[in-house]
Amino acid sequence: MLIDISQEVFSCNVFEGDPLPIRERTLLIRNGDACNLTSFSMCAHNGTHADAPFHFFDGGRTIDEMGLEPFAGTCWTARHDGDISAADAEMILENARAANAAERILVGGKAVLTEEAAAVFADARILLFGNESQTVGPENAPEAVHRIMLGADIALLEGIVLTNVPEGRYFLSAAPLCLGGCDGAPCRAFLIKED
Repeated sequence: MLIDISQEVFSCNVFEGDPLPIRERTLLIRNGDACNLTSFSMCAHNGTHADAPFHFFDGGRTIDEMGLEPFAGTCWTARHDGDISAADAEMILENARAANAAERILVGGKAVLTEEAAAVFADARILLFGNESQTVGPENAPEAVHRIMLGADIALLEGIVLTNVPEGRYFLSAAPLCLGGCDGAPCRAFLIKED
């Protein structure tokens, strides 16, 4: 079973201060053109997207340098509302390890990754962390959490939609667009339920 966990781009949630995605119809069949053709502009961090270390570190890897490994493979989905403490992060990892799915962690709900929890995930050397918010960490001060996670070379997957996804083990596919030299990129993320 495939489960789409992506936002639609032109109606997506947008982090405060980021530019909105814009769509323009440049050709229209109804206007006599041979085809319909769309152009668009958007921030690399609109909708469901991945952050690369270059987002907060000048010398960090860009999205095209990260490869696909962090974005495709077995993952663990958990649910949490409120601040994720270090103890919460340890429990999430314990459940993920029991399911042999601890390299990629996705958290659904109104979860806020704290610095202490970020340190737990960084110490565990996970490949990817994802959440439903448009940012990892507190929305009013996300820098410290980003620096911990991206400093540990962990890919971040932000703006996923896990509303109807039960906790468990899945196969994740969330390959970002290969945007050379960029700090992030939109992606079409989906899960495959593993038996």
